[in-house]
Amino acid sequence: MSTAILTGRPVPGSPLEGDLRSLGFDVRTAPDAASPEELAALLRDLPAGERVAVVDTRFVGHVHALRLGLTDPRFPVSAVPGAMTAQAGARGELMSVLRTAVGATPDGGGTGLTPAPEQAVPDRLAAALEAGGVDVHRPELGTLVAVVADDPEARNTARQAVAAVDDEAVRLRGAVKARDGFFTTYCISPYSRYLARWCARRGFTPNQVTTASLLTALIAAGCAATGTRGGFIAAGLLLLFSFVLDCTDGQLARYSLQYSTLGAWLDATFDRAKEYAYYAGLALGAARGGDDVWALALGAMVLQTCRHVVDFSFNEANHDATANTSPTAALSDKLDSVGWTVWVRRMIVLPIGERWALIAVLTAVTTPRVTLVVLLVGCSLAACYTTAGRVLRSLTRKATRTDRAARALADLADNGTLASSFAALRRGGPLPAPVLAFLGGAAVVAVAACTSYGSPWVVVAAVIYVITSGLALARPLKGALDWLVPPFFRVAEYGTVLVLAAKADVNGALPAAFGLVAAVAYHHYDTVYRIKGGTGAPPRWLVRAIGGQEGRTLVVALAAAVLHDTDFTVALTALAVAVALVVLVESIRFWVTAHKRGAPAVHDEGEPA
Repeated sequence: MSTAILTGRPVPGSPLEGDLRSLGFDVRTAPDAASPEELAALLRDLPAGERVAVVDTRFVGHVHALRLGLTDPRFPVSAVPGAMTAQAGARGELMSVLRTAVGATPDGGGTGLTPAPEQAVPDRLAAALEAGGVDVHRPELGTLVAVVADDPEARNTARQAVAAVDDEAVRLRGAVKARDGFFTTYCISPYSRYLARWCARRGFTPNQVTTASLLTALIAAGCAATGTRGGFIAAGLLLLFSFVLDCTDGQLARYSLQYSTLGAWLDATFDRAKEYAYYAGLALGAARGGDDVWALALGAMVLQTCRHVVDFSFNEANHDATANTSPTAALSDKLDSVGWTVWVRRMIVLPIGERWALIAVLTAVTTPRVTLVVLLVGCSLAACYTTAGRVLRSLTRKATRTDRAARALADLADNGTLASSFAALRRGGPLPAPVLAFLGGAAVVAVAACTSYGSPWVVVAAVIYVITSGLALARPLKGALDWLVPPFFRVAEYGTVLVLAAKADVNGALPAAFGLVAAVAYHHYDTVYRIKGGTGAPPRWLVRAIGGQEGRTLVVALAAAVLHDTDFTVALTALAVAVALVVLVESIRFWVTAHKRGAPAVHDEGEPA
């Protein structure tokens, strides 16, 4: 239960108390002209683990303005004019500033709570917290009204301003991402926002809608696996409906401010699970018709995962860089001022909305092979476009990257014990880290592709890759292009598994490789979302237990060299199961525990829908 403390007797006719109760607050009233000690006593009487809000009794504004300012779980302290709130973790800071923030009048004398007309008590508290170094979130209100009315005339004017703006319409607009893909903006959001409101009014949570979206996508994958035209049509329709629900869960979270650490993790990981399960369903359906497209399905998963790693690495390397400017970025900003170029550029990158629409339509009217080939071509072009742009930005910007960014890139690299040992033997090297990562990865993938199955040269190349992986991380990753190191590692590991499974040319090898890459990709996504959520990378014991990216690459190369093709399939399956079990158990434990201990709520917007 949250508690709101009014700073005096309610103004006659004011709906403020009812508005606060509708937002889930228990309302208490401080005595008129109460002393700082009396206000502090009211705060001390409240349970330590609950949110507290201080609201000026003269507040006039929209309910949604209060909702944005007082109920968003992502921010320890937030405020709008006339109202402020502190979550349990910030209660100590609020108590420490209470005397000096509220107990002094503007001229430096007196200790009464009654504020000067130009500044309400909650505003003085928020200002004092900011002065003390506390980050106070102040939401953008737009056309919403939130004011402190000092006299009847001002109150009447404010009430007229409130009546002139439909806060429910503002709330619905705010439920939609400010930056989204063309397909989502014009084909999904115009009605999914109302579905989000319908869910909110019936008590559904974003996590429940996220789970429904996952189940719908899995059913779609099952329909695709039937290999029949009716099954493919049903699969396409269900995939689109799954995407509608996928948009709805985020809109529901924004509409009702139901953000959570667990919800962000579920939303992010389920998106990947839905898409990759659907690829597997297409491959199974094609196999029923006598067409083996497992290599294409695995290639699509590898390509899409590597695209995401490029996004994550680039953003982590640059989000807190100083002097972060470049002519390329300036050109991009200039193009954004031309309306039609914005939509063209968003569609070129094939965000999830356009991508899923493409997959759904092609599934319904063509074959799994055509669907996957078109998807691979489209995603390859998108990857070239986005990666080239980011390379140009990195080369032309003058930026100083932080230690935090270097740590994040090192964690995303996912090096295990072997590479770490080589990194410790030598500090730095003659070649930049991205060059070392590229050369080592290219060597192992190229040798695997150019030699026959079982060749010992693949093992030699894998050993070289282990060494170069260690040397690449022998120094901090603060160079202009060092963000390319994790993507190069992902391409090397996933590509080696794909090529060796294809070379084995035996039934079951590619599906087993698909399962292994899916398990490892989950681990890499889990790493990303832990870093983005500010909780740090997975524990080192977990990375060591599953071998690190270079260790798994070496193990797969050794298995291909010493095992018969059918035994190689068994080895890939066993490795996939082992990695999946270890990673899933630790990941679920971590995220559920983080949710229960009240870790800061986040909501990852992910790629544009």
